[in-house]
Amino acid sequence: MSTEILINVTPQECRVALTENGALEEVMIERNAHQGIVGNIYHGRVSRVLPGMEAAFIDIGQQKAAFLHASDLSTQQKGDLMGDSLPEALPPPKINQILQEGSRVMVQVVKDPLGTKGARLTTYVTIPSRYMVLMPDTPTIGVSSKIESDEERARLKKLVAQVCEDEDLPFGFIVRTVAEGVTEKALRADMRYLGRVWAKVTQRSKASKKVAMLYSDLPLAKRILRDAVSQDLGKILVDSRETVTGLIEFCQSYIPELESKIEHYPGERPIFDLHGVEDDIQKALDRKVQLKSGGYLIIDQTEAMTTIDVNTGGYVGHRNLEETIFKTNLEAAQGIAKQVRLRNLGGIIILDFIDMGTEDHKAEVIQSLEKALERDPSKTAVSGVSSLGLVEMTRKRTRESLLQTLCEPCAVCNGRGFVKTSVTVCYEIFREISRESRQFNARELLVLASPDVIDLFLDEESESLAELQEFINTPIRFQVESLYTQEQFDVVLL
Repeated sequence: MSTEILINVTPQECRVALTENGALEEVMIERNAHQGIVGNIYHGRVSRVLPGMEAAFIDIGQQKAAFLHASDLSTQQKGDLMGDSLPEALPPPKINQILQEGSRVMVQVVKDPLGTKGARLTTYVTIPSRYMVLMPDTPTIGVSSKIESDEERARLKKLVAQVCEDEDLPFGFIVRTVAEGVTEKALRADMRYLGRVWAKVTQRSKASKKVAMLYSDLPLAKRILRDAVSQDLGKILVDSRETVTGLIEFCQSYIPELESKIEHYPGERPIFDLHGVEDDIQKALDRKVQLKSGGYLIIDQTEAMTTIDVNTGGYVGHRNLEETIFKTNLEAAQGIAKQVRLRNLGGIIILDFIDMGTEDHKAEVIQSLEKALERDPSKTAVSGVSSLGLVEMTRKRTRESLLQTLCEPCAVCNGRGFVKTSVTVCYEIFREISRESRQFNARELLVLASPDVIDLFLDEESESLAELQEFINTPIRFQVESLYTQEQFDVVLL
């Protein structure tokens, strides 16, 4: 399986597409005017403590105050209050014992602001590099679970422990998946680099008297190269010569093995158009996703959760109904895993597979879904089939979904996805006219509404209109307002 990275850069934004065998797997967008802040470290100020919620709001210089829950307070901070260590027999201290309004705290963003909510914070600070993740408050050494070889895991853990001792680094580290098979020299260089970064962060924190950003994560293009794990990574095509130069310099310093893979795309045709990425992005905004067999998925995003419904559609199968349903669900499991990653869906996701009669088929569909999700870099968890025939899954959410990034709620329906019919609006106007005529004595009434609603009054509802005019003994005049939405209207007294 060949993986390619396509990077499209304009003065306004940077877009990155990951493709596997020519098919779009993931797309990331970073706009210069609205850059994400996940991974950034701030010297924040506690603006409000909520003991009832065991949480606090922290001012980090953003438009909305960020949210910090007690569970995201590091052991070191709790220990600072109680002494060197927290006695296990004692319950952990309350958040208002640790944080007070106006106090300063170092925090890191783990979730971008989403909708009406501010950013989510933690005091468990981590700083990633190519092979390692620094954990300054947790003096333990861990190895990525995706490195399966016990011998390799033991080798890496021993090397990191030795480097920590040699370099006098009193920190914890996590060895990333991409570090499998790397030399001691590469690990040592990475750990030294992280030690220097942390020294700068602590130095800025001590010098800062106000709310300030102490560390920011790499821009999107460099971040993608740093986190590239695939062993079969092919070309990295970039349509900006200036960006190519910056990426090559970055790779020479930190990821020399990727330097040869970076290529400048000089073509006149846009790089995303050439590889069909633009069309795939448009399709990823649709509710309906067609499956190859003729079945389809319906994907609905709400603030609370995302629901995905599976339908057989035009697929009629070849043997019997149970086999048709089973084949559709198996294909849907692959399609769901692809769409969840492509659309960057996060939080709670409810999957409504077509009801299956046998337990073996249910287990096989769940197994197929879990296997397809293994390639997703974000953490996912899948439950079994519930008594209602639904499958619940979660996916770690750190940034806005593709839909939230590219779209906004409809100004006409306010995100409902529906508008009132012209008949409904017509009857609302009838009621409004009756209401106005009882309260006020008017010579004449003028109704302003959309073309479809006015047409309905003058055609199908003309008899009802005549009866109403006779009943209120007041003439009613209509005026078309082409800029009005179907739900908008005004009744004016003349």
